[in-house]
Amino acid sequence: MVQSLEAWIESDVRPFEGKSLSYLSQYHFFRDPTRAAHCDPELFFSPADGVVLYQRVVKPDEPLVEIKGVPYTLRAALRDPEFDRPSLVIGIFMTFFDVHINRVPYPGRLSWRSVEPIDTLNHPMLAVEKDLLEELRIDPARGGYLHHNQRVVNRVDVPVLRQPYYVVQIADYDVDCITPFSLAQNQPVSHGRRFSQIRYGSQVELVIPLSERIEFTPLQREGVHVQAGVDPLVRVGFPS
Repeated sequence: MVQSLEAWIESDVRPFEGKSLSYLSQYHFFRDPTRAAHCDPELFFSPADGVVLYQRVVKPDEPLVEIKGVPYTLRAALRDPEFDRPSLVIGIFMTFFDVHINRVPYPGRLSWRSVEPIDTLNHPMLAVEKDLLEELRIDPARGGYLHHNQRVVNRVDVPVLRQPYYVVQIADYDVDCITPFSLAQNQPVSHGRRFSQIRYGSQVELVIPLSERIEFTPLQREGVHVQAGVDPLVRVGFPS
């Protein structure tokens, strides 16, 4: 269910503030709640639980955000210097208190590739998490990890759309572990299917290339908290 950041903190974070890090790590973080599958060919659902950090339509070399004067572009996100499609990009930050199971936002055929961190180690995401949980503010410009950290780029080819879309999973400093639930490539996946887990801190980006045939309309605003497989992010407008 879509919530304001304030409402989500009161309902999902405050009850666990007194728990030890050991308890949270062992019993809370790895929860995997049962959720009803939401299927609608006119909707992309959220791939992750978390806070919508940014929502942009950008060209491949345009910045999603500026981080200390260095642009973070769509090509950098996908780690693909040849990518050439203007796209709608929605960045979702998953805090330590979020469910870290990722779900398929729109059905198709899933392939994936793992990309190692640019530096020896991943950079921490703690500054952004503290801003969200303690200051109730969003500052993607503090996300230096976006340039550097390990990621898995998931490509979903969708025959009905005649194009692919992408789900980019970005790992945190503490545990560089993104775990696909199947190692198969080009596998059919349905709306809301559990396909992967990112451990501890993380971020997920939904990348939908624009189309001359189909209109993609964002449905949420920056700063809200969304749930994977439950909350719609984008409406798909098919030609009449």
